[in-house]
Amino acid sequence: MARFAPIATLLAQYADGSLTPTQCVNEVLARIEAADRPEVWIHRVTPDALLARARELEARLAREGGALLAAMPLFGVPFAVKDNVDVAGLPTTAACPAYAYVPTETAFAVEQLLAAGAILVGKTNLDQFATGLVGTRSPYGAVRQIDQPDRVSGGSSSGSAVAVAAGCVAFSLGTDTAGSGRVPAGFNNLVGLKPTLGLVSKRGVVPACRSLDTLSIFAHDVADAWRVLAQIAVFDARDGYARQVPALGLPRAALRVAVPDAVAFDGDALAAAAYAQTLDAVREQLGVVPTTVPFAPLQEAAVLLYDGPWVAERRAALGAFFDTHRAEIDPTVAAVIGKADRYSATDAFQAQYRMAELRREAEAMFASIDVLVVPTTPTHPTIAALRDDPIGVNSQLGRYTNFVNLLDLCALAIPGVRRADGLPAGITLIGPAGADQRLAVLGARIAALFADNNDTPDEAGAAIADLPLPYAEPTVAVAVVGAHLRGQPLNWQLREAGARLQASTRTAPQYHLYALAGTTPPKPGLARAAAGSGSAIEVEVWELPLRTFGKFVADVPAPLGIGTLELEDGRHVKGFICEPAAIADGAGARDITAFGGWRAYLASLTPAATERAGA
Repeated sequence: MARFAPIATLLAQYADGSLTPTQCVNEVLARIEAADRPEVWIHRVTPDALLARARELEARLAREGGALLAAMPLFGVPFAVKDNVDVAGLPTTAACPAYAYVPTETAFAVEQLLAAGAILVGKTNLDQFATGLVGTRSPYGAVRQIDQPDRVSGGSSSGSAVAVAAGCVAFSLGTDTAGSGRVPAGFNNLVGLKPTLGLVSKRGVVPACRSLDTLSIFAHDVADAWRVLAQIAVFDARDGYARQVPALGLPRAALRVAVPDAVAFDGDALAAAAYAQTLDAVREQLGVVPTTVPFAPLQEAAVLLYDGPWVAERRAALGAFFDTHRAEIDPTVAAVIGKADRYSATDAFQAQYRMAELRREAEAMFASIDVLVVPTTPTHPTIAALRDDPIGVNSQLGRYTNFVNLLDLCALAIPGVRRADGLPAGITLIGPAGADQRLAVLGARIAALFADNNDTPDEAGAAIADLPLPYAEPTVAVAVVGAHLRGQPLNWQLREAGARLQASTRTAPQYHLYALAGTTPPKPGLARAAAGSGSAIEVEVWELPLRTFGKFVADVPAPLGIGTLELEDGRHVKGFICEPAAIADGAGARDITAFGGWRAYLASLTPAATERAGA
């Protein structure tokens, strides 16, 4: 079945009246019936409740109009959540009926989605207690790959992935501890966004490994996943593992990309070929030439997740339930969690010490690169092969995923070139904590190479670059007037500092603007005029993290500096000013105040001069 409409398309249709939430809900119900994948769902919201939610949104839209669509960025967008995530009034099972309970409070992240206008359709199947990367360890049925039912769907967020892949919902929430939000994305030709740990609250989520868990997002494209992340990346003080993550800026030039020095596919030649073809397309069409980095430290960390004392954290999550209901737990899940009995407290500390050393190695690696690109999985097993070796096959699938949360990295799984047998074969972009937007910009550019729509890589990447996540730190507003404006040659310095555009406006009518002599690239100088003279000058106000403001100021060359400007609305913000000597008689500066701004002045130049000016 075709994918659900992109979020931007749904919002546009709601805005022009060509679609209503009721019509959308009816389409969802028809799609679920047509998909005929009952194993995807554990609990569904009743049709009556879905239609009631739709009518509620319609009534509000009739009263509030376009203002409501602005206030609800996910208005009328259908979604699903993994059934280890609480929704008040719906049972939470974690795919174990004996464990089930009915929560009275909805998970914090789901509350954010509902407040943004999204429509919850139901709760999806999973590998029991989120223990597995295969999607078959559930009494509610094995979830099969979307196109080839003899293949695993990936897990543990199996139902969430296939609900999106089958076109039943626009996006879904999974969870990710060892790759559960990435492996199913790779196996079903989806985007799987795994945020930096702590960026999204996990309050209201049944833990697998509480210190390593995060909610994840499944969508058909990076833009949709990023829109969802923007709504749920809200600091939650009631979650002990939530943190205010400083976002890393976007580097000036192409991201420094690396691949592992040793990539193994366990004899799967089709997977190896697809990975190589995807990298070839990235090199040839985007001009990105990866370097290599050692994979051994990452692989060592990956092994520690299940063959080390972290498995005891899964045991701790279940508490007495594991002892009293072991017979009602999936045998493979019980065997994995039962390995906790092998480890002592001393083992746990020894492993933590080694993990601290491995984190230092990862930090050193990412000091010289921005993004690591790996295959999402080394192979795509059949359900029959999994039956023969349930733990061994599962371990294979975590080779390129297990280390990510242990090393405090973020990741984004995206589709790549399909295998020769038609199965999806994705790649995963990995970056340091806070690099979520870096990954999304590059991921959107790469995904555009293989997408069915008409977006160019540059258009796809720019759309993400212009939609940063909400700030979780102090900021300062800075007005720019020339070479730092959007599209101008020094705008990259703002992007690199993690800045975002706040407003395009003008100064108070008390300034003169000069084209300075001898500056590279060409720059203007802004100076406050004498009382009763001057004009309003076009500026852009950018918001910078306070932690990067100092370096930004330090990089401003003479004769420019940062002072305080008055805007036309009376606000005072930091902004570019000019030393008087640079605009004095004889300095060669040209008064361009009459143009009203730097862009208008550049447009007045001859084409050759405009090119020299970097416009």
